[in-house]
Amino acid sequence: MLVDNVSMTSQSGSGSVTGGTAVPRRTKGGPARRAAEIDVAEARKAFFLMVGFIALIWTLQIANWADHYHLDASYGILPRSIGRLGDIFTAPFLHFSWDHIEGNSGPLFVFGLLAAYRGVVRFLGVTLLVAVTSGMAVWLFQGNQLTVGASGLIFGYFGYVLSRGIIDRNLIDALAAVVMALSYAYILTVAIPGTPGVSWTGHLGGLIGGLAAGWIFRTRRGVRGAGRTKLPGDSGGRSPDTAVALPTSPGHPRADLYKELDDMGL
Repeated sequence: MLVDNVSMTSQSGSGSVTGGTAVPRRTKGGPARRAAEIDVAEARKAFFLMVGFIALIWTLQIANWADHYHLDASYGILPRSIGRLGDIFTAPFLHFSWDHIEGNSGPLFVFGLLAAYRGVVRFLGVTLLVAVTSGMAVWLFQGNQLTVGASGLIFGYFGYVLSRGIIDRNLIDALAAVVMALSYAYILTVAIPGTPGVSWTGHLGGLIGGLAAGWIFRTRRGVRGAGRTKLPGDSGGRSPDTAVALPTSPGHPRADLYKELDDMGL
């Protein structure tokens, strides 16, 4: 549990006291330090989440391989088959071969970690959205071919991190997305239409979902000065610290109201 860092001064210690009561003193940089601790905690959760994700798809790959890849046939996306529409949520966890899962594991872990380290709960929402957009793109527009694999999620996480960095004006996120994309440039080449044996429609659908998620799950900022009420006769050009003389004569119709406001320090 995160708590504020405070130090209590006593009568025998340094600092001022009043009537023997210790005065709490907030350490310098307290809010910034708390924010950093929260980021570290989220990054730690994101790391273990992605480790678990990779472990899950490899466990399924072992079971799939042992079953002669019958899981692919049973839970992969079969375009325009109403009865198989729900498989858009299972297909990202399955792969056709060892080479297939090896090629996806590295970028999935890296981009997933970048997408999750600022908030695991938000990351789960992003994953759901990307799975839907990528899966539906395959289900609607792919040729009559069985499709499985996590590459749609990879493109979705890349698009999310990139758009999140731009929309939230976070240069670190945007640069990290570009650098990692260059590091895994080979996965971008398979997004080209016409690449044999590759569902580029799923990649494109995942990328669109990721870009949309960057906007949907963007950081909301409050409007400064919202909800500020003005006293009667206040034109807004007066400093908030400027004293205002309020009529308090007994005959004034709002004298009681002004007196109550004055008693409350308002």
